[in-house]
Amino acid sequence: MSAFDTDVLVIGGGPSGVAAAIELRRQGAKRVVLLDREPALGGATRHCSHSPFGMLEFGRVYFGAAYGRKLTLEAEKAGIDIRIGHSVVELADNGSVLVASAHGAERIAAQRVIVTTGAREKPRSARLISGDRPLGVVTTGTLQSYLAFHGLLPFRRPLIVGSELVSLSAVLTCLTHGARPVAMIEPRTHSLARAPLTWFPTMMGIPFHRGTDLVEIVGRDRVEAVKIRRGGAVETIACDGVLLTGQFTPESALFLQSPIGVDRASAGPAVDQHGRSHNPLYFAAGNVLRAVETGGWAYREGRSIGRAVADDLQREPDAGAPVPVSFDAPIKLVVPNILRRTSSISTAFREFQLRVLRRVRGRLSLEIDGQQIWQASGTWSPERRILVPIPPKAPDARQVHFRFREEE
Repeated sequence: MSAFDTDVLVIGGGPSGVAAAIELRRQGAKRVVLLDREPALGGATRHCSHSPFGMLEFGRVYFGAAYGRKLTLEAEKAGIDIRIGHSVVELADNGSVLVASAHGAERIAAQRVIVTTGAREKPRSARLISGDRPLGVVTTGTLQSYLAFHGLLPFRRPLIVGSELVSLSAVLTCLTHGARPVAMIEPRTHSLARAPLTWFPTMMGIPFHRGTDLVEIVGRDRVEAVKIRRGGAVETIACDGVLLTGQFTPESALFLQSPIGVDRASAGPAVDQHGRSHNPLYFAAGNVLRAVETGGWAYREGRSIGRAVADDLQREPDAGAPVPVSFDAPIKLVVPNILRRTSSISTAFREFQLRVLRRVRGRLSLEIDGQQIWQASGTWSPERRILVPIPPKAPDARQVHFRFREEE
């Protein structure tokens, strides 16, 4: 009788978690348990009332809720032990986790654990926005869940803060449910979403103010107005809500309160080229690694890490000393952020994924043991993925560093 309750435990039922679990079963893992704290699989896609989802994974376009149902169907077909309404509250060093559900608390021991808990938008408290505390200040995820699960629209004329891809989703959600935003504002001088998507608010007749800050929220019981600063002047805009979009952060509390910890730059767990964390029993995939990628990207990443874990099950856990991947400012983060000597298991990451803190022009280069082996020049923008191939010799290096030389 095995001392383990399952071969692999997957925590999180969004696209990356479902993909990892399906791939594990496809690669021959006999016992795969998938936990999710929500009443259904799908993650954040469940309350997205728009498309497109599933084009690369399933060869057709789904709306968010239908995509979540498709993930559930595929997980069931793969023979995965799905347990919804289960919240993980602790990761133990030995690969066992403490789980809470309607049935009480229990420990589940697994040979390997994959954490795919995703990301969340920063709420008002984390953004340090001053002013009153009225009703009507929500994030995009909160708005979409209100509408999808409760049929509630918390405002009719909100101000939208942010200009990431999810901000455009927020605009579309408002317009398709009878709300018309009074404006969209972005503190930077440029939109974070790419053209032509960034033209969408203006095409819909919604003023889009770049280089504009939210100074104060006004309202006793409900939002009545906001004060914004643009061009050095403060002005008041009447509205009945504030929709805070973007500024995602990994949902990495499980790692943060465990001995594994999180990477200070990415705010998610540090992982090597196989998706393995500092504790070789724990792997991670999807937006818990870095905020934020699309559902399709998370699905493909989960599948790759599921394949790596399936290989790893055939071997003793690799506890080799990792080499950190260092970098210069204004680079914000790099994933994978550690490397281990090449083993025979499947490589989950073929490329480094980089982000920068601000729009900047300059030369980005990769140095392995002090030798430059890759470089590119250009203008780099925040919240946009930068991909750099991982050289075959990088995992065997003593030092891996991304250098940046800014141009005037």
